[in-house]
Amino acid sequence: MSLRMDTRAGAAFDLADETAYRAWRAAKLARYPKDLAELVVEVRDPRALSGAERQALLERCGRANMAVYASAAGSDPDKDIPRRIGLQLGLRDLDPNYLADDDGISPLAVAERGTRGEFIPYTNRGINWHTDGYYNPGERTVRAVLLHCVERAESGGENRLLDHEIAYIQLRDRDPQHIRALMAADAMTIPARIEGGRVERPAQAGPVFSVDSGGFLHMRYTARALSIEWKNDGPTKAALAALEDILDAASPWIFLARLEPGMGLVSNNVLHTRTPFTDSPRHQRLIYRGRYYQRVGAG
Repeated sequence: MSLRMDTRAGAAFDLADETAYRAWRAAKLARYPKDLAELVVEVRDPRALSGAERQALLERCGRANMAVYASAAGSDPDKDIPRRIGLQLGLRDLDPNYLADDDGISPLAVAERGTRGEFIPYTNRGINWHTDGYYNPGERTVRAVLLHCVERAESGGENRLLDHEIAYIQLRDRDPQHIRALMAADAMTIPARIEGGRVERPAQAGPVFSVDSGGFLHMRYTARALSIEWKNDGPTKAALAALEDILDAASPWIFLARLEPGMGLVSNNVLHTRTPFTDSPRHQRLIYRGRYYQRVGAG
């Protein structure tokens, strides 16, 4: 659903085609929302969107690769809610990631014990900038993410959000060589995960920015310093420093969202963070997360 050129698929992201890039850039920025409020869509029942509600969500994802829905579902813990709203937006195939439930949906909450508690998403700690599934192999590329809020924390737990296409524009405008470096096939490697002497996940090397067969831009990134290996050359280091500067800056392009019960965020796997949070007996944060192989509106 995101903007792309109507001529050659992906032409806007070809460093040799400045004309296509400039046309795409102008159209993208002309339509881009000024604040998060422009991305919010009120929906009556997320299980059964009206035609107008569905179209409004798709339109916002087309402008900014993300949309927020606000519904009266409240703290209903039914996991069919995110599954059904995903299906209505063309999201069919869930990524059966390591810590997801058997149905492919992950209940993000503080895990007091067990394996989940060893991983940051299942704690109350903050999470730095990343896109989801950055450690997946290419055939399991996570192109969309849906977050549905069942309960918020007592305090904290906000998400900062940045459309990866905006990050691309900012980097390319600074220096096209930053894009060239981050499109290298060996720009970023996730080391193998080994448990009990067994390789549970092999090393995954790949680019930060890539263009899929439909001509849409995809981003694979994490700001983590551990369990990641970056290509050790000057252009990659310069590109990463520029990207970190963009992500750390106070910017009108970065939106801050706090999901309340019944609200959700659907996106084409944009860059995002999570602030630390504090639970209470009354408010114990629970977010259902679905990761999908399709883009929003692809079905």
